[in-house]
Amino acid sequence: MSADDAYGSSHLTQWLLETDSLEDFLQTLADEALELSRAEGAGLTLERDGRPLTVVSAGSVATKLDEKQYGQDDGPCLHALRTGQELLVGDMLRETRWGDYPAYAAACGIRSSLSLPIAAHTHTACAINLYAAPPDAFRQTDLDALRSLAEQATGAIALAQRITDTQEFAEQLQTAMQSRSVIDQALGVVMGQQRCTADEAFGILRSASQQRNIKLRVLCSELITNVTGRPPTAPELRPRP
Repeated sequence: MSADDAYGSSHLTQWLLETDSLEDFLQTLADEALELSRAEGAGLTLERDGRPLTVVSAGSVATKLDEKQYGQDDGPCLHALRTGQELLVGDMLRETRWGDYPAYAAACGIRSSLSLPIAAHTHTACAINLYAAPPDAFRQTDLDALRSLAEQATGAIALAQRITDTQEFAEQLQTAMQSRSVIDQALGVVMGQQRCTADEAFGILRSASQQRNIKLRVLCSELITNVTGRPPTAPELRPRP
């Protein structure tokens, strides 16, 4: 079976369907990469507002090696994340880049590493970082399978992000609809009590909101509850049939 067959989009989409959150999906991704590479550790780095963090890890060494790179704002995992380029380190003891990080990695028992970009040059860009004890450990690894895993994960993460964005938009729309409904109900109450127009009723409500220094929706909710003895009802978003 080829790497593309093993880690096609349908395979990773199934992972998304079987996990409860994006974090769970990323953990599955890290676990699979660790198993494929037979490395000692795997970590997945994500950068937000210029601040990198390890969102998931597998094995015992990934987090501390990632953190060492974050502390000096440089290292193979950050290079892969920021440039979108794969980076293979054959032997930390022969490495001259990244300050004292290679010596630290070697002292932790790690001589080689592989960093693969995921969703490069997007707002969800990240990198998966694999750490192995022997030098040149990844020469014996199926790199095509790991690259395919990273490539297909790019599409899966984009899909997960789109789902998350859609859910957030739906929640914001639901809140807006509920607020508008409560305000409309309160307008009806004021119009009936004061025998005024909708514009005049809105002015009365807005003035009261400013005087009491509370949000208009909260004021309207209190008004309806006081008049009817029950909290206001609001519509819910329903899927189209």
